[in-house]
Amino acid sequence: MSRNLRVAVIGCGYFANFHLAAWDALDGVEIAGLCDLDPAKAQSAAARFGVKQWWTDAGQMLREARPDFVDIITTMPSHRNLVTLCANERLPVIVQKPFGPTYADCLAMVTTCRAAGVSLMVHENFRFQQPLRRVRALLESGAIGQPLWGRISFRTGQDVKAPQPYLYAEERFIILDLGPHLIDVARFYLGEVDVVFARHRKVDPRIRGEDMASIMLGHANGATCMIDFTYESRKLPDFASQTLVTIEGESGAIELRPGFELGVTSEGKLTVEDARAAVKGGLLPHPAQDSVYRTQAHWLDCFRRGVEPETSGQDSLKTYAIIEAAYVSAASGRAVKPTSEA
Repeated sequence: MSRNLRVAVIGCGYFANFHLAAWDALDGVEIAGLCDLDPAKAQSAAARFGVKQWWTDAGQMLREARPDFVDIITTMPSHRNLVTLCANERLPVIVQKPFGPTYADCLAMVTTCRAAGVSLMVHENFRFQQPLRRVRALLESGAIGQPLWGRISFRTGQDVKAPQPYLYAEERFIILDLGPHLIDVARFYLGEVDVVFARHRKVDPRIRGEDMASIMLGHANGATCMIDFTYESRKLPDFASQTLVTIEGESGAIELRPGFELGVTSEGKLTVEDARAAVKGGLLPHPAQDSVYRTQAHWLDCFRRGVEPETSGQDSLKTYAIIEAAYVSAASGRAVKPTSEA
C-alpha cells in the first residue's frame, strides 16, 4: 500500500476552510503543516483539523514539514513570491485564484515552475462542480450538435466582502475575482477565445473596483458566449451558489436552471433531470465545497499519474489573457483580441 501524500497549506483565512475540509476528507493525503502570518489563524485551523504542526514562516514550514506538494490559499498579491518559494524548493504547487494581479505575474509563475520542473495548478474549481461537468458531458455526447451560442450567469446579492474585507480595496474586483471561474467554464464548453468585448461598473460605493460586469466572448470556432455576473443583484430568490448556463446548438439546447434543474432539448424533444443528484461526492450537498473536494481530487490523481492537471498554470494563461482584454475593452469601449503566450 502506497504512503499518504503530504500537503503543506499556506494561508488559513476564510476560503482555506473549504480546502482543509477537502484535504481532511480525501483518501491518500494528509495535511503535513499549516502556515499563516497570523499565528491565531494558523493555530485555530490546526486545532479544527487535527494538524499537529503550524508555522508563521512559509519557508521554515517547507523545510521542516517536508511536504510532497503545497496548497497556496493566500491573497493574490502574495502568490508570485510564494510560488517562487515553492519552485525553489522543487515542490509542486496549487495556487488559489485569482492567479495573479496581472498577466505578467501569471506568466512569471508559469515560467518559474517550468524552469524548476514542477507542476503548477490554478484552483479554478467551478469547472469541477458536477452540474457544470454534466453540461460538458452532454456537449461531448453531441446531444445538441455543434454549439453556436451560450450564456453563463452568476448573479447574487450575497455579501462576499464581509468575510474577505481586503476585497473592498481591490482596484480590479469582480472581473478578476469571479471572472476567472466563468471565463474558464466558457473555454471548457466552447473552446478558445479570439475576441472580447466587456462593460463593467461599480454599484457599492464602499469599494474601489467593479462589482458588476458583462463580457461577450467570441470563440475561435465561431460560437459566441455572453457572461454576466454581479454581487449586487437584488432579485429574489437569490441563487447565491448557482451558476446558470444556456448553450444552444445546431440541433438542440442545454439549460442549467435554478435549483440545478437541467433541461436538454435534443431532436425536438425536451428531457429534464435533477442535476442536484450529482452534488453528492464531496463533503456537503453544496456546490462550493463539493467542487473544492473534486478539484483537489483531480490534483491528486494527476500528481500520482504524473500528468498535467486540467487547470494548469500554462492553460490558465489563456483565461488571464481574456481578463486583461476585458479590462482594456471596458476602458476603451472597443472589442479586444486576447494575447496569450500559452
